[in-house]
Amino acid sequence: MTVRKTTILAQSLGSAVLRLVRAPTAGQWLAVTLLGLSGVAAFGLAPSTTLETVPTHVIRVDLPSPPVAVVAGDTGVAGYWREERIRRGDTIGSVLARLGVDDSAALEFLRTDPSARAVYQLRPDKPLTVETDGDGRLLGLRFMTGSGELLSIAREGESLVATIGAAPIELRWRMAAGEIRSSLFGAADAAGLPDAVTLQIADVFAGDIDFYHDIQRGDRFAVVYEMRYVDGEPVGAGRIVAAEFENRGKILRAFLWRSDDGSESYYAEDGAPMRKAFLRSPMEFSRVTSGFSNARFHPILQSWRAHKGVDYAAAVGTPVRATGNGRVAFVGTQGGYGNVVQLQHHGAFTTVYAHLSRFAPHLKAGGRVTQGEVIGYVGQTGWATGPHLHYEFRVGGDQRDPLTVVLPTGEPLAAAHRAAFAEKVVPAAAQLGLARQLSATLVAVGD
Repeated sequence: MTVRKTTILAQSLGSAVLRLVRAPTAGQWLAVTLLGLSGVAAFGLAPSTTLETVPTHVIRVDLPSPPVAVVAGDTGVAGYWREERIRRGDTIGSVLARLGVDDSAALEFLRTDPSARAVYQLRPDKPLTVETDGDGRLLGLRFMTGSGELLSIAREGESLVATIGAAPIELRWRMAAGEIRSSLFGAADAAGLPDAVTLQIADVFAGDIDFYHDIQRGDRFAVVYEMRYVDGEPVGAGRIVAAEFENRGKILRAFLWRSDDGSESYYAEDGAPMRKAFLRSPMEFSRVTSGFSNARFHPILQSWRAHKGVDYAAAVGTPVRATGNGRVAFVGTQGGYGNVVQLQHHGAFTTVYAHLSRFAPHLKAGGRVTQGEVIGYVGQTGWATGPHLHYEFRVGGDQRDPLTVVLPTGEPLAAAHRAAFAEKVVPAAAQLGLARQLSATLVAVGD
């Protein structure tokens, strides 16, 4: 019998994963292209068409065997764990019926026991997990309440006991990578990164990169971060474990170090601090509208004057943060600066934040502030033609360009921690390298 090859032709605008599946007729194969959400496809059959070789990338990751959990209150009865998602319009009875629970006494317990009432907080798509025996009798139940607590029900002999409390959190590593096309947030969204992790990227590299002024199309990033899970369900992102950012051809890498006292800091592979003594920008994301210059036409005075600072355009009310640890030398109104804050830092360093709409409530002269702390909000006070922040960086009283001045470094990792840090960097760096490879990988799977 002659066997004819059959191929499905597809054209996609998005990413694709190629998978070979066996056709109903013996001896034939179908090549099926699974298209991304942004893809548009046209299908047709082409007899005796030769399938082009698809580039492949093999990635091997050794995973540890999962531990065998010991369930409190285990009666020794062999049970079956099942999970079901809450559907719109569900009742607790309908969900348990889909899970194979046939136990009127258990339903009565759920209805009358005060500790078990939280199971009635049904929300669509939330999971409900139960354990039953072969006859459908309820042996155990696990359910995350609307307040984030874990409801556990276990059978002890012929009785059911309900407990509710803080859910145990499991941390897992996730990784992602992307390339800047328009903005950091746009690339991060395309890579599936939570916003909380994107903001951490900007914070980790804030001493080296102004994420509005410095980044450009073609810059790349890779990140390994923690994801928090409760009972197998993701409940939010944790801290970045390792991150890499390629900016204008320069590659920066940062790794998390947790001290015994619980404090966290980021360091380069050699233990150099990622956190500089000063942030490069007083706002997380803003646009430079007027740079440092010795001759700029002043829009109000209508004359050419030196502009010894940098203006950042932003909406009124945008938070302004202290770029370094220091003491509040002045807070109030000062001529053309309008509402202004002046901070005195260690040594001869001073920073100025002008045209603010208001100050942070806690701010007062002589008080201490820490790097990244919000000290005020963007406004249009003083000599300002529009809402913006005027920022100055002074050394010994002389203004320097905040965008180009060499910033003093922070404290390096203590020598006593270097060996432990180097040991922790190895697996994090390996995952970071894997994230880079995944950023442009096309996977082909053949059965």
